[in-house]
Amino acid sequence: MGAKAQELFFNGRMLCAPAVLTALNQGLGGKLDQAVVNNLTAGLVEGLGGAGCLCGAVAGACMGLGLFLGAGKEGGRSSRRVAAASHELHDAFKAERGSTCCRVLSKKVKHDKKAHFAQCAELSGLAAELACRALLEQRPELAQAVDMNYLRHEVGKKSGLARLVTAVSS
Repeated sequence: MGAKAQELFFNGRMLCAPAVLTALNQGLGGKLDQAVVNNLTAGLVEGLGGAGCLCGAVAGACMGLGLFLGAGKEGGRSSRRVAAASHELHDAFKAERGSTCCRVLSKKVKHDKKAHFAQCAELSGLAAELACRALLEQRPELAQAVDMNYLRHEVGKKSGLARLVTAVSS
């Protein structure tokens, strides 16, 4: 999943938040229309609309958690489940990269467009991978919905996702 989000960002088709949510939505059989994904994530890029706060990749990943772990009208329990998964994702991302703040993450590369771009693509991949792991752990049945053709770049590399899907399906 991470490689797909990274590819979507790196190829210039999407910024961080939409790249992550698109990879999760399409890769796991979500039903969101791409225009809705684009609209929902529009204010999340560049650290919440350019403010430099929460990394857009983390925000997009949390939206993906809500998409697949939320229970719609039920609220209550599922909201707590999404909140707990989002907290865990936040902590895992922070442990891996030292921060979830866009301004902090991009401080060393902000004056080098190429390095900044590459870093944001990589962060998008990390956030998508962390979210996908959390989703498959909590909802193993999603492994049956994984669109391996959509995620084709990962299958050939036998990525973490491909190994996880294989393990969950067994």
